[in-house]
Amino acid sequence: MWRRPIGPGWSSFAVHGNFVYTQEQRGEDELVTCYDANTGEPLWTHRDAARFFDSMGGAGPRATPTLNDGRVYAVGATGILNVLDATDGALLWTRNVAADTESEVPIWGFSSSPLVLDDSVIVAAGGMLVAYDLSTGDPRWFGPDGGPSYSSPHRLTIDGVAQIVLLSDAGATSVAPADGALLWEHPWPGASLIQPAVTADGDVLISAGEGKGVRRIGIAHGPRGRTVEERWTSNRLKPNFNDFVVHDGHAFGFDGSILACIDVDDGERKWKGGRYGHGQLVLLPDQDVLLVLSEQGELALVAATPDRFTELARFPAIAGKTWNHPVLVGDLLLVRNGREMAAFRLALAGG
Repeated sequence: MWRRPIGPGWSSFAVHGNFVYTQEQRGEDELVTCYDANTGEPLWTHRDAARFFDSMGGAGPRATPTLNDGRVYAVGATGILNVLDATDGALLWTRNVAADTESEVPIWGFSSSPLVLDDSVIVAAGGMLVAYDLSTGDPRWFGPDGGPSYSSPHRLTIDGVAQIVLLSDAGATSVAPADGALLWEHPWPGASLIQPAVTADGDVLISAGEGKGVRRIGIAHGPRGRTVEERWTSNRLKPNFNDFVVHDGHAFGFDGSILACIDVDDGERKWKGGRYGHGQLVLLPDQDVLLVLSEQGELALVAATPDRFTELARFPAIAGKTWNHPVLVGDLLLVRNGREMAAFRLALAGG
């Protein structure tokens, strides 16, 4: 449909109607930007005089914006939280998450996407969660500090209890949405960059990064409080900074730079194949298909089935190192990296 240059950054897209939102760096300014989904033309821009750079990831913001009720919530790489009107980009309120939590900017920058829950927005300042009032921006509560983290707060309901789970270098931590009180924790030191996943029967899959693999844990609430049990730990799937997905009793993701599939019952590998570098993937559950965006900017379709690795299609989409997560909304596919972005219209079955 269209292709256009974009500033550096590893943010993905948030989409509502014909509005596409992302973050990027332009010179010494960090931007939250809005584009027209049909044409790629810019609609509005919010600028902050901020610039983050690290030798591995380069310049630019890391986190994907969150949309809720006509607002855009975006965290920059140095910790600036902006709440903007989604229509015109007008600033409603702003906070400095690093200052509010007395946290240092992580080595690879703040990377957490905000979580809007009831009348609060929750942000991870590294491994510490902080909740802000949606209307005023006033801090409501601060959670326990789990050390460095590049994961985002993740809403889960386990055993009927709503909670917010965050993965950090210390392991997994769960807090109550109302006040940030600790519900349970599971130590597993590492370098956590990704999100947890949930099995069909309510267990949680986590990764500690750094080649440590995937662990399945079960959480129960008994007369003496909550208990966390390790079901298994598998090194047959080792996601690092690319998420994995769960589908029909199996987890699909990256074992290093190669796709792999494991059984969530025991962690045993079913297959491994296909080299996509440090890419990202999206599950299309109704088609049993993985949409993979490789580190080289190639798009591929891979069967999300446990019998064997099967690549169904592949074509070049964008050029250059690509760590940004692809987005599929209906038949609109959006991809970007630190140099360009592109939109594709996918043919629908029977269309």
